Amino acid sequence: MYEPHEGRPFIIAGHSQGSAILRFVLKDYFKTHPDRYERMVAAYAIGYSITKDDLEANPHMKFATGETDTGVIISWHAEGPKNVEANAPSAVLLPNGISINPLNWSRDETYAPASMNLGSIVITDEKTNTTEIRDIEGDAQVNLARGTVITNAKAEPNEMVEFARPQSYHQDDYSIFYNNIKANVAKRIAAYKASL
Repeated sequence: MYEPHEGRPFIIAGHSQGSAILRFVLKDYFKTHPDRYERMVAAYAIGYSITKDDLEANPHMKFATGETDTGVIISWHAEGPKNVEANAPSAVLLPNGISINPLNWSRDETYAPASMNLGSIVITDEKTNTTEIRDIEGDAQVNLARGTVITNAKAEPNEMVEFARPQSYHQDDYSIFYNNIKANVAKRIAAYKASL
């Protein structure tokens, strides 16, 4: 089989439908290709649920437990407290979903204040697609019951009904925590290299 990365370690990242596809790759492809899974530094399957049932049925899959473990899956879906109050449904949330906090890299409900956020990427000019890093007060707390990350970030909620009105931040799952994700990728790569 063709290997574009020529046997090197790799990171996989997806969002929403891309993460839904990534979920099947993790479950099916890597089950029969453990040699390739061993070279996976991490899989960022953001914006679509990875569930407890997925992990139980596929013991080869490991969900992240901290900020430097490798060979793991990192996943969350960002939403605001109004979604919790409304128990809002969402097309990307599955029962028994798991999330990790992208600020303190905890899977419990320990609150991470916005001061831990290293910077969010925001579009400053839609015509030119110009972006910059800003502080939009993006805090984070895992909600174990919903399997999501709750944030009070100053971002525009997604208006699409299937992504859980009234306060879904589905389109900003990456952007709210942008610099923390960049820093995390570097830490996981360093940890992987140190383990060789």
